[in-house]
Amino acid sequence: MKKTKIIATMGPAIMAEDVLSKMFDKGLDVCRLNFSHGTHEDHLKTIQLIRQLNKKKGLNVAILGDLQGPKIRTGKMKEGVVLKEGTVLEIVTTDILGDEKRFSINYKDLPKDVTEGEIILLNDGKLSLEILETNKEDKVKTKVIHGGPLTSNKGVNLPNTKISLPCLTEKDLKDLNFALEQKLDWIGLSFVRKGLDIIELKKIIQEKEAKARVIAKIEKPEAIENIDEIVSETDALMVARGDLGVEIPYQKVPLIQKEIINKGMKYAKPVIVATQMMESMIESSSPTRAEVNDVANAVLDGADAVMLSAETSVGKFPIEVIETMANIVEEMETFEGIYYKETEPEHRGDRFITDSICYNACRLSRRTEAKAILTMSFTGYTAYKIASQRPKAETYVFTSNKEILTQLSLIWGVRGFFYDKRVSTDATIADCKQILKDNGIVKEGDLVINIASMPIEALGKSNMLKLSKVE
Repeated sequence: MKKTKIIATMGPAIMAEDVLSKMFDKGLDVCRLNFSHGTHEDHLKTIQLIRQLNKKKGLNVAILGDLQGPKIRTGKMKEGVVLKEGTVLEIVTTDILGDEKRFSINYKDLPKDVTEGEIILLNDGKLSLEILETNKEDKVKTKVIHGGPLTSNKGVNLPNTKISLPCLTEKDLKDLNFALEQKLDWIGLSFVRKGLDIIELKKIIQEKEAKARVIAKIEKPEAIENIDEIVSETDALMVARGDLGVEIPYQKVPLIQKEIINKGMKYAKPVIVATQMMESMIESSSPTRAEVNDVANAVLDGADAVMLSAETSVGKFPIEVIETMANIVEEMETFEGIYYKETEPEHRGDRFITDSICYNACRLSRRTEAKAILTMSFTGYTAYKIASQRPKAETYVFTSNKEILTQLSLIWGVRGFFYDKRVSTDATIADCKQILKDNGIVKEGDLVINIASMPIEALGKSNMLKLSKVE
């Protein structure tokens, strides 16, 4: 079993059941619904197909609903508009047909939020403007620093500006309501700026009595500045290198990727690396060598998951790209240096006992070369904690909580099994070992480590560790 998980964005290229089925077989772990595209009706068909395949194949592939966030875009433009360096250009908040002298933007508070000297980037940073002045109402005067063609509805980035837009737009709230009604496993929050953004989203999830967990997408300079408070509040993180690489100097992105992954492992928060990982495979049946190295380095850095976007949603080779990525992942996981990243538990923490059990289970698995770590869990906490220590032994979670089974498919090295018997600790341990044996995962004579809470029927925090042989 590969330990690093693969996320694929759903789209027209993979809506045929046989295509998605083959992607499941090749190693797909999480399906991403991108709410920037498609209708709720489209997404509902996708959700139903994923769940049908899960049932048919006995799998627990997760579903991630990715909110668009406050995406700023240019308005409609005349055909053939080319911005020339050194020219003065007006940006207005009223709807007009744009040309070389002025164009509109969908961000009504732009004149209030920007100041002289700040930079505006257009079309993924290909064009840049410097702000000369603003009337603080409906008009901003700029100078073109780097010109080029500009067409309608292109993305706008404001790397120096603290924007006043809410993290959740009206569209996001509608999409979120749909995602929670459909009981999606994970919600991706775009353009996170501070910990409060996560708190607000979690409050809505709680009010709806939903169980979805939150992924903070790191793609703004403000998010980097507030990364510790974001890590503290979120359930997982995504290094969204597209907008991040536009809003900050591109050469800083690789180190930021490594720093976020390290924080994720330290605090047991899964980290996804995303954007342009296998971009050439949108059109080609094989990746570039640079792309192979990019995926490989994400695995070596310690990412929990690597993500595909257009490669699977609209690409010509969705099955091949999953297989290619899985091959790279499996090869990198033969490298011993990615394992055993133990972090000693904090003595004053609320979960000191459970954390100590997980820490020592991973250390014991190393000393004994145990084949697997088996844990009983209702919330999934021990799965996150064990995974963050990066044991070489496989981690299997047995739970009576069906809602976490699919969520766990995002977590490094973890696989879940539904188990709802209420018997003695010894009988439960024997049962779990037998299930793995019946599935061909362990064999007679293998050493395994069991984590559980005693008494087992109380569904309490983990407080027991046992090393035994498979009979």
